[in-house]
Amino acid sequence: MSETLLSLLAFVPLVLAGVLLVGLNWPARLAMPVVFLVTALIGLFAWEMSFTRVVASSLQGLILTGGILWIIFGAILLLNTLKHSGAITAIRGGFSNISPDRRVQAVIVAWLFGCFIEGASGFGTPAAVAAPLLVALGFPALGAVMIGMMIQSTPVSFGAVGTPIVVGVTAGLDRTGISEQLVANGSSWDVFYQLITSQVAITHAIVGVLMPLFMCAMLTRFFGKNKSWAEGLAIAPFAIFAGLAFVLPYAAAGVFLGPEFPSMIGALVGLAIVVPAAKAGFLLPKEKWDFADPKDWPSEWMGNIEIKLDSLAGKVPMKGALAWLPYLLLAVLLVVSRVVPEVKSFFTSFLSFGWSNILGEAGVSGSIQPLYLPGGIMVMVVILTYFLHRMKFNEMKAALSESSRTLIGAGFVLVFTIPMVRILINSGVNAADLPSMPIAMAQLVADSVGGIYPFFAPAVGGLGAFIAGSNTVSNLMLAQFQFSVGELLGISGALLVAMQAVGAAAGNMIAIHNVVAASATVGLLGHEGRTLRMTVIPTIYYLVFAGVLAMIAVYGLGVTDGLM
Repeated sequence: MSETLLSLLAFVPLVLAGVLLVGLNWPARLAMPVVFLVTALIGLFAWEMSFTRVVASSLQGLILTGGILWIIFGAILLLNTLKHSGAITAIRGGFSNISPDRRVQAVIVAWLFGCFIEGASGFGTPAAVAAPLLVALGFPALGAVMIGMMIQSTPVSFGAVGTPIVVGVTAGLDRTGISEQLVANGSSWDVFYQLITSQVAITHAIVGVLMPLFMCAMLTRFFGKNKSWAEGLAIAPFAIFAGLAFVLPYAAAGVFLGPEFPSMIGALVGLAIVVPAAKAGFLLPKEKWDFADPKDWPSEWMGNIEIKLDSLAGKVPMKGALAWLPYLLLAVLLVVSRVVPEVKSFFTSFLSFGWSNILGEAGVSGSIQPLYLPGGIMVMVVILTYFLHRMKFNEMKAALSESSRTLIGAGFVLVFTIPMVRILINSGVNAADLPSMPIAMAQLVADSVGGIYPFFAPAVGGLGAFIAGSNTVSNLMLAQFQFSVGELLGISGALLVAMQAVGAAAGNMIAIHNVVAASATVGLLGHEGRTLRMTVIPTIYYLVFAGVLAMIAVYGLGVTDGLM
């Protein structure tokens, strides 16, 4: 079989997933088992993977699924706990006090608060936290998932305290070989690494400044009673202001401090600027925008997790600061557990389950660290909330029961989705001596486009994230490939690696298992195709805009990286 035909065959699982989910509107619980089976067959018979490696990859996927389900459970449990304690009522009232305009609420909760959670935790946590919070504030579940997925763009490259760059890029590149080239040219790895970080930060800042406006426009277009883009664009001055309030300190942190803190610093500075401005009505249109009456919403907008505030009417009203305290504790614990080495070491080692070299397959390993994962942090916050909000045992029991029921549907879908991803990624070890399927896909793209490849470099990163659901994993798979293409074409390898990281961040908006995870937190499993049809719009914007900037950098500005 020719290399081109094999590369096209590698695309089949992704195309099939797209056709079933988006084209035929199959629910993920039906589509993903089919995609998993097709992927396994391609791995076995076209890629000549051993049966043991396919099974080991599937087991690895199941271990990773356990970690994701733990995050989902923590997010749902925190929401239900706050619902039964009465905190959600107070939080909702607080946002109404800032502004009753739903566009403003989306910008503050999703864009700014969500970006902070991404910077602190990453790995899909922002959507799992922000989507149910938006539902609690009165957003339709489908709209909350759409907005939650859109968070996973600009801040993602520096999410989880910079993990996609610190781990993904560093471990994804041949550091020794590149360092030797750099030294021979009078440069160093540290300079090269910071160059990549700066280019990622600047590119995201330019492209990402319009993301809050995108959120507002898509909210009014798809969930407004008038189905109007214009109602979203009417808030452009405020949305762009909020975008700048985040991306300027974000870019500065990336250029001057490195990859660990841009998303958190950008979000904190942005919140400090935007919230008072919103309260003062700065740059806000005179007309406030809201959804139609919920009784008029289509059934497909609605999740099966309801926040029945009326049932809490008998509780003593809670002060806003006390209501928000659990989210503050969540943010603090996420940061401390990832920044303070002693705390991080305790959380990762105290309780850990893993399996190295599963079934004897080298490099196929998986582990779960329940305390360190965001799910563990959220469960700790839930326990603290029980005492801080003086909850009754029956209230906590009800929250636990509701959360457990919601988890079952997500578990079934992810049991097929993550193993499928691991088969793709682990397919590089095979009897036919073929590159892994993601590398084969990327190689086909590179060979097909030649000198205009910089335009497509972000899309290759996005493809990796669509497959893996992770910026970090996409960078691990494809960073060295991107660098090598730069060498072959005689253009900056550092720039192409930066475009890889930017595109991989954008690809999170359409990563299937991220959509499933976010949908699960609001009880909306089965509508993943609808979400993907919407989130593909900002994804295309992001990849195209980043590609244009890459072409300008290479052929207009003559950007180099110290290797030529």
